[in-house]
Amino acid sequence: MAGFSGEQASDYRSILSISDRAARVRALNEHLSTRSYVQGYSLSPADVEVFRQLAAPPADPRLFHVARWFRHVEAVLGVPRGGGGPSGLHASKGRRVQPAWSPPAGSEPCRLRLYNSLTRSKDVFIPQHGRRVTWYCCGPTVYDASHMGHARSYISFDILRRVLQGYFKFDVFYCMNITDIDDKIIRRARQNHLFEQYREKQPSAAQLLDDVHSALQPFSVKLSQTTDPDKKQMLERLQQAVQLAAEPLERAVQSELSAEDLHRCAQVLLEEAKDLLSDWLDSTLGSEVTDNSIFSKLPKFWEEEFHKDMEALNVLPPDVLTRVSEYVPEIVNFVQKIVDNGYGYASNGSVYFDTVKFASSESHSYGKLVPEAVGDQSALQEGEGDLSISADRLSEKRSPNDFALWKASKPGEPSWPCPWGKGRPGWHIECSAMAGTLLGASMDIHGGGFDLRFPHHDNELAQSEAYFENDCWVRYFLHTGHLTISGCKMSKSLKNFITIKDALKKHSARQLRLAFLMHSWKDTLDYSSNTMESALQYEKFMNEFFLNVKDILRAPVDVTGQFEKWEEEEAELNESFYKRKTAVHEALCDNVDTRTVLEEMRALVSQCNLYVAARKAARRRPNRALLESIALYLTHMLKIFGAIEEDSSLGFPVGGSGSSLDLEGTVMPYLQVLSDFREGVRKIARDKKVPEVLQLSDALRDDILPELGVRLEDHEGLPTVVKLVDRETLLKEREEKKRAEEEKRRKKEEAARKKQALEAARLARMRTPPSEMFLSECDKYSRFDENGLPTHDTEGKELSKGQVKKLKKLLEAQEKLHAEYLQMVQNGGCP
Repeated sequence: MAGFSGEQASDYRSILSISDRAARVRALNEHLSTRSYVQGYSLSPADVEVFRQLAAPPADPRLFHVARWFRHVEAVLGVPRGGGGPSGLHASKGRRVQPAWSPPAGSEPCRLRLYNSLTRSKDVFIPQHGRRVTWYCCGPTVYDASHMGHARSYISFDILRRVLQGYFKFDVFYCMNITDIDDKIIRRARQNHLFEQYREKQPSAAQLLDDVHSALQPFSVKLSQTTDPDKKQMLERLQQAVQLAAEPLERAVQSELSAEDLHRCAQVLLEEAKDLLSDWLDSTLGSEVTDNSIFSKLPKFWEEEFHKDMEALNVLPPDVLTRVSEYVPEIVNFVQKIVDNGYGYASNGSVYFDTVKFASSESHSYGKLVPEAVGDQSALQEGEGDLSISADRLSEKRSPNDFALWKASKPGEPSWPCPWGKGRPGWHIECSAMAGTLLGASMDIHGGGFDLRFPHHDNELAQSEAYFENDCWVRYFLHTGHLTISGCKMSKSLKNFITIKDALKKHSARQLRLAFLMHSWKDTLDYSSNTMESALQYEKFMNEFFLNVKDILRAPVDVTGQFEKWEEEEAELNESFYKRKTAVHEALCDNVDTRTVLEEMRALVSQCNLYVAARKAARRRPNRALLESIALYLTHMLKIFGAIEEDSSLGFPVGGSGSSLDLEGTVMPYLQVLSDFREGVRKIARDKKVPEVLQLSDALRDDILPELGVRLEDHEGLPTVVKLVDRETLLKEREEKKRAEEEKRRKKEEAARKKQALEAARLARMRTPPSEMFLSECDKYSRFDENGLPTHDTEGKELSKGQVKKLKKLLEAQEKLHAEYLQMVQNGGCP
């Protein structure tokens, strides 16, 4: 019978389904008794499958059909059954089958975990829609210059965003808001407007003094009621500065000085009293400001400055930016639905969120982030704003914990029409309405500073979940840590208030970012000289490695020479490379732990440096392909973190970011020719003993090329290394080298002076005859023997034997020293 039919395969399946082994073999014997399986028979997969079930032919003679069939299949396959069964295909008599394959056990993949403020733990990050991540970040309230506290938050979130996008390959949709309607903005805009009007009126000196004295009265009351020590100190400093500036103008008025002198003194007082007068003018005239454009001019200016600062810090712009002033209609609709859902109520033209009603609902929770802070009236009032905590406003609430969704505008405040009368949005509602409009009922990530957790973010959660009637408006809440200045809270009163522009005057954006990368994004970061020095040293360490690798890669080599045999050292370095990459991945999975990542990268570079040094010591060329792979990986990671601009292929870019010219590729061939020529000239100068040429060569290296951003490194017996380095860095290195050399010279001169003084003192002792050694010590001794040895103290008491013994030893030592001196005189060697 040739081949097999579906009917036969079915028969085999029914046989194999028999659970009892003996019964199964008897059924197979009966089935095979009806078949011719010797002549003209070729095996089928069903035959092979059944054959594998038998370890050996049956011994029972009544089952001879099975026994003959077994031996036939065994012969056809060409492999004895005892050898493990068929393992392949026979070329002439039939097909062999592949053995069973088992996949490797592998290891559990590392999963990204983020510290979630909603659980206060590291949770596995699972986006709601595949690889797509929706992310909302609280932006700045734009009424003043952006400071390092802003940088702490926005650089940290930029790093997190870049890692999620560039490393974990999530499709991130990043939304950020600009708060351009706020109590602080309203007050500052009015104050600026009123002060400029006051200045333009050019008040007389007498009027200015009267106004300053009037402004000092409520200011003094405010100062006496201030309890915060930092704020009190700042107010006291302002009061003192105003009083000191007023005194010259008062004297000028009394002395009837010239108009020019009066004007000069008045201008000084105006500048010193600006904050004082602005506050006073606002309290008396603020309600008369009615032009809404006044309240948009200030935030527009500071928003533009904020974007400039973010660009300077290499912070990626958001995918979408929302401004409160542009979303007022959406905010009104949002508030209305909260009211319709029963969680808001109108009161005197304002609308408040009913925290009691919300908290009592079975499907909602109030205070998810900081439940222990619920009821903190100080925090709640700060969240409401300075213009919204008057007694009449507070009395409008059903509960002290309720907060404003919509505020009825008072005179001197911007307003928009709405169902409850003219008003303006509350602070918390803006983020809910704008994020809800763009990201829907539930977002993956919401971010902000640590100090926004309560009441801002807790109130955002409450009103948003009241709007959407859900309990999952935010899945992961991320909060960046505080920033301190040299261990202290940043405050104008402590004179440690540092704007981003000020910080960028001292350090580059990369150096600031490295400092942030060296700390956990969720912990407090101390911005200090030590912190920045660590960042500078890390940047220098990595840059030197990149420059060294570039130098190795520039060495001419043919195509086949690029691929060199790996010795044990290369295998070890490569194994370490992959272990470090694994450690980096695990660190990034662990709440994006960039601090550990940078340490692993530093350790990898240290191993590379040791490898290169060992190769150079052995006069062997380092493996360029391996070092290039490592350098490219490190470059890739630093690019992901935003510490290297995208246009750099390896290492830190030369010539600054944004440069369209490939400076390194353009000038390096010429510099290499110059270096080779210099090396040839130096060799001739050494051979011919021409020190002037060597001095010129050193001057080229030490004085001329550093001014152009070029460093030459001479190594004995090895080619000179050429590196392009930032000019300021090289000049700083040169100054540090000069200072070190000067310090070394100074210490050497000081040591020589000390040595000379010691020798002079020793010579003076040598000149003294032993008999005169103690005679000058009349304050200790009163009588001496014939050899000049003391015998009695100043009181006339005889010295003890122990004292005499010690003095004799000193006398004997002096005898030897004086004898040495006499010998020197005799030999003519004493000055």
